Amino acid sequence: MSMASSSFSGSGNALMWFRKGLRIHDNPALECASKGVTGGGFLYPVFVIDPHYMEPDPRASSPGSSRAGLNRIRFLLESLKDLDLSLRKLGSRLLVMKGEPGEVLINCLKQWKVEKLCFEYDTDPYYQQLDIRVKDYASAARIEVFSPVSHTLFNPADIIQKNGGRPPVSYQSFLKLAGEPSWASSPLMTIFPSLPSVGDVGSSQIVEVPTLEELGYVDIEMGNELPPFRGGESEGLKRLREAISNEKWVATFEKPKGDPSAFLRPATTTLSPYLKFGCVSSRYFYQCIQDVYTRNKKHTSPPVSLLGQLLWRDFFYTVAFGTPNFDQMRGNKICKQIPWNDNDELLTAWREAKTGYPWIDAIMTQLHKWGWMHHLARHCVACFLTRGDLFVHWEKGRDVFERLLIDSDWAINNGNWMWLSCSSFFYQYNRIYSPISFGKKYDPNGNYIRHFLPILKDMPKEYIYEPWTAPLSVQAKAKCIIGKDYPKPMVSHDSASKDCKQKLAAAYELNKKLNGIVSEEDLKVLQRKLDATCDSVLNPVHSHSSSGAKRQRRS
Repeated sequence: MSMASSSFSGSGNALMWFRKGLRIHDNPALECASKGVTGGGFLYPVFVIDPHYMEPDPRASSPGSSRAGLNRIRFLLESLKDLDLSLRKLGSRLLVMKGEPGEVLINCLKQWKVEKLCFEYDTDPYYQQLDIRVKDYASAARIEVFSPVSHTLFNPADIIQKNGGRPPVSYQSFLKLAGEPSWASSPLMTIFPSLPSVGDVGSSQIVEVPTLEELGYVDIEMGNELPPFRGGESEGLKRLREAISNEKWVATFEKPKGDPSAFLRPATTTLSPYLKFGCVSSRYFYQCIQDVYTRNKKHTSPPVSLLGQLLWRDFFYTVAFGTPNFDQMRGNKICKQIPWNDNDELLTAWREAKTGYPWIDAIMTQLHKWGWMHHLARHCVACFLTRGDLFVHWEKGRDVFERLLIDSDWAINNGNWMWLSCSSFFYQYNRIYSPISFGKKYDPNGNYIRHFLPILKDMPKEYIYEPWTAPLSVQAKAKCIIGKDYPKPMVSHDSASKDCKQKLAAAYELNKKLNGIVSEEDLKVLQRKLDATCDSVLNPVHSHSSSGAKRQRRS
């Protein structure tokens, strides 16, 4: 991760390449680019619309590209619009271009006689490959490059180096290695008086920030409920100020105590999409929290504190950066090898909110509509898909989240799916989220379900979490016949979760016996053994009796 010095010599033109880091405040790359322009040079702020992420895919299961759902694309476009407005206030503007980013960038460097190239460092594998190509060209063309680490609190490479070249795989060991960030008590640059002007762009195809329609998203029916997230630095800083202003809430924040069913006022900061796109600097957020802690000596501590949440983010970034094949089971040293089901029917029912469990289906509906849900809600649906009920591969669920979440983040998404499936980090596979009692604990009236699954809005509260147990007369009165208007449960949770525990016990035993070196053939042999003994996933619930309800509630 070698980087050129941030103090550029000479004069000439600089190019600021935005990818994440879509903000003005605490943006060391932008600061360096603006200072590097002297002697009548120009600053070119560039964002490239990457078809890899933005091009409509008519074959996708819901509106969006093959890699991103419509909610995330909309959020990104709003963030770019906001960034452009902020740059214009400082005498500059955002130069939006379309195409393969490496190709576009290299053409710009050539055409605009750029001497300094600045962009925020990115640990994602896609950008790692892209950056090598652009840096190689810059080096050959004698263009200075400055690529600072400012998306995370720490440089992941430094932590890995401190740990003898291996990433720490527990949060506590990460905390010990990390200590306090070197910049923690230094003032961050949050305001620019002005920026150098943009020079002649020659024959480059510059466009305004496109609308969804201009990207090819036409005739899209999104219902009457738009997600309550507007992209951009302005909105992100507003939300940050609101969260931080409640000092008691910040000081006493404990992550496990949030309410996953609170949707009108979510029981969290809702800053994750703004951190994902770098509309809000995690370093600035860190300093804001520390300021509150200075004034409130009695406060919670990591891992549950608000500061602890930012450190979790860095932990996952560090492990992901230092672990080959972090995004897959095979060839991933920290991931247990488990013979997951390869059942697209189960996956589709889960993804499309048709499992027959209202709590699970309401969460998946919120994911489709908003591109966001509370972290405990994510835990419930991830557990249900993998080790709790359906035993479907975590990579399949990861792909759904990666596409649909507006805050989808490569390192955090993969890390959390391994965690929730008990493939890595967390191994207490007997602790399963009930798709019935967990939601009921927070929302006994089922208001969350009624909002996201209006077909169940008239179901009495004693049946809202288990509508298949309601007498037919009650179902008729609620205008929701189970099996017709809303699906029957696709599995019996009691027997499915029992089967899942048996399968994981057997898989853990195999991993232990073979010291983690488990081949495809080993997994196939185990799969055949398990298939012979565990078959509840194929046997849906048909009971409408109240005894079914009693059996289910115990889990």
